[in-house]
Amino acid sequence: MRAMTDPKSFFLGAEIADYLVAHGTPPDAVQAGLINETAALGGISMMQISPEQGAFMTLLTRVLGVEFAVEVGTFTGYSALCIARGLAPGGRLMCCDVSDEWTRIGRPHWEAAGVADRIDLRIAPAIDTLRALPETPTIDLAFIDADKPNYAAYYEEILPRLSPRGVILVDNVLWSGAVVDAAANDDNTVAIRAFNDKVAADSRVMAVMIPLGDGLTLITPAPTDSVGF
Repeated sequence: MRAMTDPKSFFLGAEIADYLVAHGTPPDAVQAGLINETAALGGISMMQISPEQGAFMTLLTRVLGVEFAVEVGTFTGYSALCIARGLAPGGRLMCCDVSDEWTRIGRPHWEAAGVADRIDLRIAPAIDTLRALPETPTIDLAFIDADKPNYAAYYEEILPRLSPRGVILVDNVLWSGAVVDAAANDDNTVAIRAFNDKVAADSRVMAVMIPLGDGLTLITPAPTDSVGF
């Protein structure tokens, strides 16, 4: 398996990042094939989630017993592969992306993994796809990893459709450390800061930001009674 040029976690050195991956469930042959094919694209391959994040997402999907998942931003399909593998029997994953070019890379790997029949890929603006969903709380897991200025819009469409014990995962929330760099004021950094502040202040949810990959926020509806979880 070809390694990415740098660890996805900007705060980890290559040696400790390799150790971390080696001491979790490693990518299997199908996943490694997709990692290799994506790495061959060059610098843009950094858009792919890290192997340890993929393992975490498969595990979380399985633990939650996810029957319906939504992914906003699929790229070459590694995160979709990881989520699909953790779905409950009969579970479905709806992927939203605008690029047939990138998503086409992942499709043979989904087939090889035996999960292609669980994945419904929608090539269209994600906000339109989300708005077309029934306004009922049926999403058990959502993963947001797309254009940063629209993070808040995706979140607002998904949250009312999230099941009571569902979870939203939001990627790149540390943005290689730029979120705390006062000199960084590009559109993406400003959007991520604003989104992070929005979630932190949102009384509708409980959230935790974890230092996995480039920063991953887990969000779930706030309990409505004293029982909580």
